[in-house]
Amino acid sequence: MAYRVDHEYDYLFKIVLIGDSGVGKSNILSRFTRNEFCLESKSTIGVEFATRTLQVEGKTVKAQIWDTAGQERYRAITSAYYRGAVGALLVYDITKRQSFENVLRWLRELRDHADSNIVIMLAGNKSDLNHLRAVPESDGHVLAEKEGLAFLETSALEAHNVEKAFQTILLDIYQIISRKALAAQEAAAAVPGQGTTITVTDSGNAKNKQKTCCSN
Repeated sequence: MAYRVDHEYDYLFKIVLIGDSGVGKSNILSRFTRNEFCLESKSTIGVEFATRTLQVEGKTVKAQIWDTAGQERYRAITSAYYRGAVGALLVYDITKRQSFENVLRWLRELRDHADSNIVIMLAGNKSDLNHLRAVPESDGHVLAEKEGLAFLETSALEAHNVEKAFQTILLDIYQIISRKALAAQEAAAAVPGQGTTITVTDSGNAKNKQKTCCSN
């Protein structure tokens, strides 16, 4: 979802939060969109989303952040959840090794259902619990580099790197959109003329055929 709107904002980007249940996705969402943290937050039931509007390279971007439960019983919503997403924050808990081991499964699911150009960041959450750490930061870096992902450790509790994570994702999305728009403009400029008919020779047919090339 990368819609352009003329009034309140220039772009609307849909970003999904994925990862095991209990890794802190909902608190990351509330920290980024409302600057809030709830110590007694419960597991998300179904899907919820929140929005925040901010500036990215001089453009007004509305980020629509989607959050869903990590439990297996909610997996049926997968296709609808990923549809239209242009960014993803894949979260694990640095105090739970299993949540890190499951990153590859989440990544596989994301790549199966989302657009191939989706921007993905890996986030090791709960960095404030360093004394309970079960996943070295170096492991996160190695996995991210291997899979071609950006990587940060975050703390929703201390608001550490949450803003930076989303800002990085949004900037990457915006730059991709901008490059595509520029490429489309250049391609349109290279067309001889909108609706111009070009005669080509088909070696498999003695007759000439006409093809119409129209710029988007």
